[in-house]
Amino acid sequence: MSIWNGLFGRRNVKLSNRDDAETIAASLASSGSAAGKAVTPDSVLQLATAWSCIRLLSETIGTLPLQVYQRQGEVKSLARDHLLYGLLHDSPNSDQTAAEFVEAMIACLCLWGNFYARKQFVGKRLVAIEQLRPDRMSVKRNAMGRRVYTYSGGAKAETFDEDAIFHVRGFGVGGDVGLSPISYARQTMGTALAADETAAETFRNGLQISGFIKEAMGTKATKEQRMEMMQLFDSFMGSRNAGKVMPLPYGFDFASISMNPEDAQLLQTRRFHVEEICRWFRVPPFMVGHTEKSSSWGTGLEQQMIGFLTFSLRPYLTRIEQAIKKQLIPFNERANLYAEFNLDGLLRADSQGRAALLSALGQNGFLTRNEGRALDNRPPMPGGDVLTVQSNLVPLDQLGKVPATPTPDAPLQTPAPTPTTPPPTED
Repeated sequence: MSIWNGLFGRRNVKLSNRDDAETIAASLASSGSAAGKAVTPDSVLQLATAWSCIRLLSETIGTLPLQVYQRQGEVKSLARDHLLYGLLHDSPNSDQTAAEFVEAMIACLCLWGNFYARKQFVGKRLVAIEQLRPDRMSVKRNAMGRRVYTYSGGAKAETFDEDAIFHVRGFGVGGDVGLSPISYARQTMGTALAADETAAETFRNGLQISGFIKEAMGTKATKEQRMEMMQLFDSFMGSRNAGKVMPLPYGFDFASISMNPEDAQLLQTRRFHVEEICRWFRVPPFMVGHTEKSSSWGTGLEQQMIGFLTFSLRPYLTRIEQAIKKQLIPFNERANLYAEFNLDGLLRADSQGRAALLSALGQNGFLTRNEGRALDNRPPMPGGDVLTVQSNLVPLDQLGKVPATPTPDAPLQTPAPTPTTPPPTED
């Protein structure tokens, strides 16, 4: 059963102009590939590599806290009192949590290249953001140049102005919609689907591809004999019957043309498609369990995470953050209000690296002790609101000196006595 019971496919994608006839044709155009397999979001998700890539991107970004900040001069703080903070950080609508909403957003971008959601208002206040199905949305431009969204999700199509829709576009070339990765990867996905089906059929037939029935010299089988022979073969085919001896009628012999998967390079083809699909989704193969080749992103976990964050996740994060600022934040608040993903969540699994980071930030005056404790959900401690630095780089002429006006958090200390050289003793 289809994930959304919707057809999908796009042979020719319009790269420019303002109308969006391609999205209307997306549900009608052929989705077949040269390998003879229909490529749809539902069929693509049946590929283990595609499922793993999309799930990795969606769940990783979905677990990152999406927070709203406000600026007051040079000071940045969480805008917890703003209504948008609760929508993005906790729950955007009555059906989804924030993690589920962002997870679905990335999955839609990976499959359709676009994510749509309807803004719900009470008066002029944004109170909910409800996800819509990309396969039922079409986008056009009206005479005024504004986007018009037509959604066919109910009994009749609804039309919305661009101010009523939250639209995140994937990779594209400046059109009204993002380009679908599944559409452009149709041949790769179709070949991978065909290879999987071939492997399944090979094992279903007991690793026996085909063969010939040879008749003895001077004999000729009748139609009834040929039908009986086919029925006989059917009863001995399949992996459950592997190893059994099949009797043949007198005067007939079986000559196999068996070809195991290794000879047909089926296994190599399937391994190659792992790398090909990962290339389409820009995911390093080792992160989806393909460890045949070592990673070229360095040997340490930290280096691999930095590469994954920089080249795989960052484009999605920036795309979403800017779409929120442009479409969900009123124009008069954009100068001081913005949304941002908190990337510290990626380091929570690395306790040693996280401890080293917090230690370095605290010892070099970037964070107070209480700010560092708050990042680990620990309560503040008395005297922990002062920025401190290590004193091992104090100028030589300041060593051992005490500040003229000690602060309450830096009490006056008695300077260490200056070491003296004992007088030489007489021999």
